[in-house]
Amino acid sequence: MSLFDWFANRQKSEPHVQPPQEREIADGLWTKCEACSVLAYTKDLRANQMVCLDCGHHLRVNSDERIRQLIDRKTWKPIDEEISPIDPLGFKDRKPYQDRLRDYQKRTGLTDAVQTGIGLLDGLPVALGVMDFRFMGGSMGSVVGEKLCRLIEYGTQEGLTVVILCASGGARMQEGMLSLMQMAKISGALQHHREAKLLYIPVLTHPTTGGVTASFAMLGDVILAEPKATIGFAGRRVIEQTLREKLPDDFQTSEYLLQHGFVDAIVPRTQLKRILAQLISLHQPFSAIPEPTIVKDAVGSTG
Repeated sequence: MSLFDWFANRQKSEPHVQPPQEREIADGLWTKCEACSVLAYTKDLRANQMVCLDCGHHLRVNSDERIRQLIDRKTWKPIDEEISPIDPLGFKDRKPYQDRLRDYQKRTGLTDAVQTGIGLLDGLPVALGVMDFRFMGGSMGSVVGEKLCRLIEYGTQEGLTVVILCASGGARMQEGMLSLMQMAKISGALQHHREAKLLYIPVLTHPTTGGVTASFAMLGDVILAEPKATIGFAGRRVIEQTLREKLPDDFQTSEYLLQHGFVDAIVPRTQLKRILAQLISLHQPFSAIPEPTIVKDAVGSTG
């Protein structure tokens, strides 16, 4: 006889006896790792930047969390927040595109799938764009393209390093050709930024695919990636069916791309701010480096 059966029988004979109650766990108090299934105290997990304390798996984080992880406190200034998407094609699949946009805006609190702004990263000024996979899979529509383009142009004008954290399923099909045009538009802005001899660093997170990979994600001066992130253009199954051969198990991962020269380094999230600060400081203009002072020795000669 189980414990609950014993209590049920006892309650029939003694109605005042109450069965044991299960303890309720507050929502969000614990988080289960997607890789090792270990339950972690969410507060501890956030303190470790949502990297599993047991296996090192990088859990997906939203754009607000990314900004908090990288930008110095009280230095973040968002730009172009007012730009909102429209429905130029009157697109409708299972529901109208406009309704879908409203649903995601209400769910995420964002106007579209990217946040852009300027701030200090370890004391260094930077123009930062952060894509958010929660908003329609981080898909790149006209607003995403416009906001990133304006961010890059502002960085060029002000002589700032541009950092973009990529997380996207690719182009947004509901905007058709207008979405695909953003690839060339952002690439053109990056070319002007490069001609100004300024630094651009894309950070490829899980997942970075489609038109984003085919454009600005792979145009960096230094390309960084998070561990075990999925990075590619077409889907694995599409490639296998096209080539009619089995692909390696680690195909389209950060590690595979590093081995084949497509990314420059794999950087754990807990070290990303430090590595970015080092790269930005190393690429500061020569004029920004203070000249060494000449110190006279005891007899008055210069050394």
